[in-house]
Amino acid sequence: MPLNPDLVGWTYPPTEAYSVGREAIREFARAVQAGHPAHHDVEAARSLGHADLVAPPTFAIVVAQRADAALIADPEAGIDFSRVVHADQRFTHHRPIVAGDELVAELHVDQVRAMGAGAMVTSRAEIRTADGERVATTVSSLLVRGEEQDA
Repeated sequence: MPLNPDLVGWTYPPTEAYSVGREAIREFARAVQAGHPAHHDVEAARSLGHADLVAPPTFAIVVAQRADAALIADPEAGIDFSRVVHADQRFTHHRPIVAGDELVAELHVDQVRAMGAGAMVTSRAEIRTADGERVATTVSSLLVRGEEQDA
């Protein structure tokens, strides 16, 4: 099935809550070489006024990708993951992500733009606590490559 051109305006229900753990923050910080003590040491984070370890800003991708998976796995969307190239990712933080947060993400498809034989799909994940507090907004653009035409 080819990419569904009517994706714009689709919204996927919130993901199951993701429990942000200290070790997940530390591992992510090491992976992205974020060396600030607030990512690794609870007392350092608390000295800055946070309740617990603070995640690096790009940690929001962990939660956002869980929401993106709903779009990619939806057969009605028509996205062949083997033809997807991640083109862009943007983050807007409403407050820091800290260990102990329970986060959910609701995905919105905001734009589908034809590009040659393929299309650029732009989606937005609204990340909130399980209680509804806004935490971050991520915007992702995926290039879905089209099928090669026979010469």
